[in-house]
Order: sequence, then structure tokens, then C-alpha cells
Amino acid sequence: MKFCFSCFCSTSDDKPVIHKYDKGEEMATKFKLFSYNELKVACHGFSSKNKVGEGGFGAVYKGQLTDGTIVAIKVLSVEHETMRGEREFISEISALCDVQHENLVNLHGCCVEGAKRCLVYDYMENNSLAYRFLGSEQNRYSFSWVKRKNVALGVAKALAYLHEEKNPHIVHRDIKASNVLLDHNFNPKVADFGLARLFQDDTSHISTRVAGTLGYLSPEYAITGRLTRKSDVYSFGVLLLEIVSGRSIVEFDMEHGEHFLVDKAWDMYNCDRLVELVDPVLLKGDDERLRVEAERFMKVGLLCVQEATKLRPRMSGVIKMLSDETSVEGVAISQPGFLADLMDVKICKKR
Repeated sequence: MKFCFSCFCSTSDDKPVIHKYDKGEEMATKFKLFSYNELKVACHGFSSKNKVGEGGFGAVYKGQLTDGTIVAIKVLSVEHETMRGEREFISEISALCDVQHENLVNLHGCCVEGAKRCLVYDYMENNSLAYRFLGSEQNRYSFSWVKRKNVALGVAKALAYLHEEKNPHIVHRDIKASNVLLDHNFNPKVADFGLARLFQDDTSHISTRVAGTLGYLSPEYAITGRLTRKSDVYSFGVLLLEIVSGRSIVEFDMEHGEHFLVDKAWDMYNCDRLVELVDPVLLKGDDERLRVEAERFMKVGLLCVQEATKLRPRMSGVIKMLSDETSVEGVAISQPGFLADLMDVKICKKR
């Protein structure tokens, strides 16, 4: 379930960045403004045969630019009355275009023509983590422990870069399985910066409209609109539990109704049975090392989703724990923020 979104970029004096532009010109950092017709031709009239995905904010199509580059073209489906102006949209997106990391999808440019809004990204041959590996048991059988570790570490490194190396700092706001794309070698690339927010060095938080995907949202952000880098840490913790367990973040059965992966992991941890939550397709053999590593990853996930934001680790610390440079043994894990509260918040906001 999606919340509506807004995106904001700022300079050091906290004023919007305005870029002068002419349609079709290439901007700084190889960011290009495409015409709508150019993109329409690239993906054969936005043919259904070229559609490779669809999310809360629009459909994604595979296309080929005139120079032969294969790209993914996201056609945003934002209601006209909430549409940002052309210059505002371009300034926000171009500011995010300077983000370069091996685990982040490269943004080539955008299209802005009237009510039309498109984003042009690198094309990822293996689609998303949600599509390729999660969900069905057949998919999960091909999601080996080596691949799962690589994906988890790659996403963690991308977030550490955004949170701690970039200036201004960037909070993604929508970390989830469908926004983790996979290249031809199944290396993870975090995508979809439509919700990203930028922070100055001296800014600990900002207050903003709640945006993101239900189940991954941190409770404090969903309830108060107070956004910090620890909001992304919470979302990563949920994703990590999802990767290791192979379970959906929200499941439903007739007897118990809705139940949440974070709650289940907390219950299993308190019963000293956390290893039982590891995806059973991984535990077909008698690999004790795998069990130990998988349980460690789940403990890191629980550390990331703790209710008290000050107790959640920074992403650089998460990387050290996942890499076993820092031990999680003996580290106290406190109660997580419960996702059930977010259902009530969402209902209230719709009234």
C-alpha cells in the first residue's frame, strides 16, 4: 500500500535549486532531458510487450535510445492536481542524478511535457528482487545464501553511501524488495528516488508528508512525519528479514488474520527459535555455518527495526555486523516498532 509522495532538494541556504534548461539539452552530470516522442519511439509506443513492471507511481518499459543504449523508462502516473511544475521537477531529479555508486541504479534523465513525466534509468536484466527471488518457492530455491548475502550487503552499502558519504545526505524513503533491481550478474541496485529527501550536515530530521510503502515504514515517521536516516534503517531491517526468511512482510490466514514479519521475528527471537524463521529452502542440508550466518543476519534485521530510533545502528555499522567485523552476540535487542500501528495511521489519514 502506497502513500502519496513529495520530493524536495535544497542547497546549503535551504532554497530550491533551479536549473536553466532547454528541452533536449544535456545537463550537468550527463543528465538529459528527453522528448516524450523520443521515449515513445524507444519503447515502441509504450507497448505492453515492452512493459517490465508497474508500481504505485507508474509503469516501467524497456526501451532502446537512438544511440543504442538499453534503458528502463518509468512513466509516472501522478494526478495532475498534485503534479509539480516543470522546473521544480527537473531541479529535484537532476540534483539526485549526481549520485554514483555501484549499488545504485544510474539515472540518465527525464521527460517533462505538460502533464507527462518520465524517468530514464539503466535497464536491469534480472528485474527486481521481489520479482526474481521472493514469493514463490521455485523463485526462492534459486535464491542461494551467497546471492542473499550479496543482495543484503549491496543494499546496505548503497544506503551507507547515501546516508554518510553524500553531502547533502539523502534519505531514500522507499526501501523495499521491488525497488532493489538486479543486473545481469544479480548484483543489487537500489532504484526509484521519486521519494528521496536531502539533508544538510547540521540537520538531524525534517518534517514532511508521510510517503513510502506500508510494512516498510518506520512507526515514528508514519505517525509523526518526522523523517531521519533511521527511517531508512528501519525499512532495511524489514527487507533483511524478508530476504533471510523468504516470507512476505504481511501475511494473512483465516484463523489469525493479518500478521507481520517483524512481529513474528520478535516472537521467535524471544523464544530463542529465531533460526526456525530462516527460509526452509536454505536449510535442506546440514550446513551449520549457514544457520549461524542466517541467524546473525536476522538479529541485525531486528536491531534495525527497534522502536527506539537511537538504538538502531547506522548503516556503516550494519555493514560491519553483516560482514562479521562486529559481533552481534550479547548485543541487547529491544522491542521493534509494530507495523499493526501503521494500519491505523493509514486509515486515519484517509478519513
